[in-house]
Formats: sequence, structure tokens, C-alpha cells
Amino acid sequence: MNLYIQVITTTRTKEDAEKIAQATVEARLAACAEVSGPFDSTYRWKGQVEKATEWRCVLKTRAAQFDAISEKIASLHSYELPQIVAVDFTHVSTEYAKWIDEQTS
Repeated sequence: MNLYIQVITTTRTKEDAEKIAQATVEARLAACAEVSGPFDSTYRWKGQVEKATEWRCVLKTRAAQFDAISEKIASLHSYELPQIVAVDFTHVSTEYAKWIDEQTS
């Protein structure tokens, strides 16, 4: 049985998030992608507290795709150090899991 994850990244612009969404779905690394925002982020970077308006891209995929999808995101991302994190699905319907498998194989 496959394990399933959501891979999350944030971007500076909606266009950047949409570019990542499109590229990962086209490459069959993700079954689907959701872009949302804008939202405000506060974070520490290079010794300073920073604030930025960002967009979120959430990608649904199989856990086995994490390394490949991470590489794809990093290659397209404008940030020096992009957030690329995954959250495991604790439960997923059989039908949805089958769909993810079909779209990412």
C-alpha cells in the first residue's frame, strides 16, 4: 500500500505558485495542486525578523514522490531557501488513493 502526502511550499507571487502547480501536475509528480493566498508571513531570516505577503501551493502525491517533487519545486522556486515540507495523510479514502496512484504513475 502506498503512503500519501501533501507537499507544501510558499511563494512570493501567485504566478510563482501557479507555475509550480502546473509543472508538478504536468510531470505527474502531483495528482493535484491547490494555490491559495495571499496571506501574511512573519519569519526570521539572516538574523532579522521579516514580514512578507505570500501564496501557498499544496500538492497531493505519493510519499515515494517526495524527493522528485522537492527537486522540481527547488528548480522553479525564486527563494534562496524555499519551504518544502510534507504532511502525511493519516487517512485517505480508497477511491481518492486510487486516483492519486493513477495520476502520479
